[in-house]
Amino acid sequence: MKQFDVPPFYRSPLISAIKKKRKEQDKMKKDFSPTLLDFGPVQVLLARHFGFCYGVENAIDIAFRTVEENPGKRIFLLSEMIHNPQVNADLVAHGIRFLQDTHAHQLIPFDSISGDDIVLIPAFGTTLEIESLLRQKGIPTEKYNTTCPFVEKVWNRSEVIAKKEYTIIIHGKPTHEETRATFSHAAAGAPAVVVKDMAEALRLAAYIKGEKNQDDFTREFNGQYTAGFEVSKDLQQIGVVNQTTMLASDTQAIADYLKQVVVSRTGKAESFADTRDTLCYATLDNQTAVQGMLETEADLAIVVGGYNSSNTSHLVELCEEKLPTYYISHAEKIISAEEIQHYNFHTREEVISRDYLPAGKPVKMLITSGASCPDAMVEAVINRVTSFFPGALDAGTLIARFQ
Repeated sequence: MKQFDVPPFYRSPLISAIKKKRKEQDKMKKDFSPTLLDFGPVQVLLARHFGFCYGVENAIDIAFRTVEENPGKRIFLLSEMIHNPQVNADLVAHGIRFLQDTHAHQLIPFDSISGDDIVLIPAFGTTLEIESLLRQKGIPTEKYNTTCPFVEKVWNRSEVIAKKEYTIIIHGKPTHEETRATFSHAAAGAPAVVVKDMAEALRLAAYIKGEKNQDDFTREFNGQYTAGFEVSKDLQQIGVVNQTTMLASDTQAIADYLKQVVVSRTGKAESFADTRDTLCYATLDNQTAVQGMLETEADLAIVVGGYNSSNTSHLVELCEEKLPTYYISHAEKIISAEEIQHYNFHTREEVISRDYLPAGKPVKMLITSGASCPDAMVEAVINRVTSFFPGALDAGTLIARFQ
C-alpha cells in the first residue's frame, strides 16, 4: 500500500512500534485481539486497528505538501479536511482558510475566490455543484482533491447501478459532508433517498410495499430525496450504498432487510442490486477490532477522536454496550485521577465524570481511536493515564518490547 508523508508530530514511537510488530505477526489481519501494554498498576488493552486510515493520510499528505509547494498563494479548504480538531487547527496555523463549516454554512463567500487561488477538496469529497462552481472560476480541482478513494468507490458503484435503472438508497447521516457528496453524485444518474438508520429503513419499506402514498413520503423524507422522486415507480428496483463511516453491521442489516422487502414485493431477485463492495476496509477493521477488544475483561474504555467524527462515535457506541466508556478529544480532557471530561454524543454535550478509575489493581482499560485521530494523541492519553499510577512503567520501556 502507498506510503504517505505525514508530519512526524502526528506519529508516536510507541504506537508505530506496536503496529509494525502486529503487522509482522499477522500479515493477513485475521487476529483482532488487542495488544496488552502492561504498565504494572495499570494495564492498557490497545485495539488491533485504530487511527489514521489510508484516506486520511492521503488527505493530510496532499494538504501539507500543497502549503509547502505554494508559498505566498491563498489556500482554502472547502470545509474541515477531516473530523479532528487538532489536524484542522494545524492546517489553519499553516495558513489554510475554510470556506464552509462542517454543516455547509458559508464562512468565506465563493465570490471572494478566483482562479489564482487553491481550493482543497476534503477527504469526504464534495458535491457536483461545488465542483462545477470551482471549475467555472478557473480553479483546478484534480490536483487538490483529497477525496478518499473508498468514498469514490461508493460513487462509482452508485453510477454503475444507476445505469441499470436502480434507485439508490444511501445509508448515512443526511447532514454529513460525505453523505451530501454521495447524494449529489448518485442523484446525477438516478433517483436517490437517504436513510439514516434502521428505523428510517422500516419507514421506507412501507412505501416499497405500497402502504403509504407520495404525500406521506414528501413529508416524512423531506430534504432526503432527489427532485421528482415518485414512490410508485422509483422503489421497484433499488440498491443500497453507505456513508463509509457508518457501522458496517447496520448498513448490512438495512441492505438485507430492504432486499427482502423489495424482492417480496416484486417477486424478482434482480430487483435488488448487490452493493456489498462499498464497505470501507478501515471502518470495518476498526469496528471489528473494537469487537475483538471487548472480548477481554476490562474496567472501562477510552475512545479518542473528534466529537463530530462519525466513525469515532460508532466505536463509542460499540464500547458502550459492554462497559463504561469515555469519549475524549485529547489527553487534556483527563483532568485528574478522579475526574474526566468527556463527550456524550447522544446529547451532544461534554460532561464531567468523577471516580471513573476503579480502586482495584491492576486497572484494566481499553483504548482505541477514530480514523482521523493521530497516533501521537493516543500515546498522550496513555501517558496521561499512567502518570496517575506511582510505579507505572514509562512508554519508552515498553517500546523495546515491540522492537
